[in-house]
Amino acid sequence: MTDYSPQLRVACAAARAAGAYLKQRFHEVQRVDAELPHDIKLRLDKETQQLIVEHLAAAYPDYAVLGEEGNSGRADAQAQWIVDPLDGTVNYFYGIPIFCVSIALCVGGEPVLGCVYDPMQDECYTAVVGGEAQLNGRSIRVSGRSRMAEAVVFVGHGTHDGSGAEGVRRFAHISSQVRKVRILGSAALTLCYIAAGRFDAYIENRINLWDFAAARVILECAGGVLEFAPAPGSSVTGAVLAWNGTLPIHAALQLPTLSES
Repeated sequence: MTDYSPQLRVACAAARAAGAYLKQRFHEVQRVDAELPHDIKLRLDKETQQLIVEHLAAAYPDYAVLGEEGNSGRADAQAQWIVDPLDGTVNYFYGIPIFCVSIALCVGGEPVLGCVYDPMQDECYTAVVGGEAQLNGRSIRVSGRSRMAEAVVFVGHGTHDGSGAEGVRRFAHISSQVRKVRILGSAALTLCYIAAGRFDAYIENRINLWDFAAARVILECAGGVLEFAPAPGSSVTGAVLAWNGTLPIHAALQLPTLSES
């Protein structure tokens, strides 16, 4: 088995450098590059990705990069970094200290490592396929909760999933079954919270690969499960269902018909 620990060290160094940059500029007025119906793009996103790419390329110049703020390197490269420089941009812009840097490495199209760094909490989640998931160097594991009534879950509803009222209806259906619903505003951190046993499930109908690639490795190494269903015509956008592996999440998602509800 290939040892990817050198690549993980480089990814973590890049994530920590980017996180320090984001933390340093957290209270500044940010330049907005684009305002979308339910999202926002900051100039800082691009600056942070450039910082990350420079760190990664210095160590591995032949690796490609797939990033939220653009791609670089050869399209046919065997190894590819997947980078989200600021997952939780809206939080960041509004002064909510819940965001992270996410870096994954894929080799031959398969994810082999993940690093997610939360600079405000100084929490660094890491994993290499075949190994254990860690938080700041100590092992983490998903919860053992098996009843929906005990669960804390994230449920996306309506704004991004393309379903409108149906998405809100799904949200109501799940929220009535669980202990609490929590929406952090960061997909990567939500998945890492499942890996650490803080949350139990994540349901989202529209998400991008860079939002969850690193956290997926961490979650699965912690004993969790993630299912990704690509949207028609796309390999990087689709629906995600993730959980601790013990909740009856598929049964819980079965919506009654309108006549039954």
